Amino acid sequence: MPFIKTAIPDLLIFEPKIFEDSRGYFFESYNANTCKVEGIDINFIQDNQASSVYGVIRGLHYQLAPYAQTKFIRVLSGSILDVVVDIRKGSPAFGKTFSIELSAENKLQLLVPKGFAHGYSVLSETAEVFYKCDAFYNKETEAGIAYNDSALAIDWKVMAGKEIISEKDLLLPGFENCKNNFEYTSIF
Repeated sequence: MPFIKTAIPDLLIFEPKIFEDSRGYFFESYNANTCKVEGIDINFIQDNQASSVYGVIRGLHYQLAPYAQTKFIRVLSGSILDVVVDIRKGSPAFGKTFSIELSAENKLQLLVPKGFAHGYSVLSETAEVFYKCDAFYNKETEAGIAYNDSALAIDWKVMAGKEIISEKDLLLPGFENCKNNFEYTSIF
């Protein structure tokens, strides 16, 4: 079973089967049929890729419903700490955070459903992050939560003073005051 359940409902880790030999390796990073067998029927329609240097923290971002996005995240080079916050009102994990190291080496991926704030920090000298989305980018519905909200107490694993944050992300509100129109309904 390539999908591993986390302690947060509907948040899944994908561990692909790697085929290695003297030439290198091969794996399927996404297969719609594999997902459907696991009860995951998502129509991904947009791919995004970002390159960042050590210390960059992106997030915590999301789009409000009905423009919310499910994301399927992986790392092409380097290493990141991928972080999500469950913001689905009524969820047994509402307000809980989850983090996992995703890297080119471990080839793990994270399936982040709608109703989660998402972000990551770059742990390696540089990192390239690639993710699939099931909805198009919609600037008018952008929302987010401050990366350093003390109520969430996220350890981004970046040395103090080495954090690189965009001006936009520095203006995001804390969890208590974030825009949120998500209600919990289990999807898997």
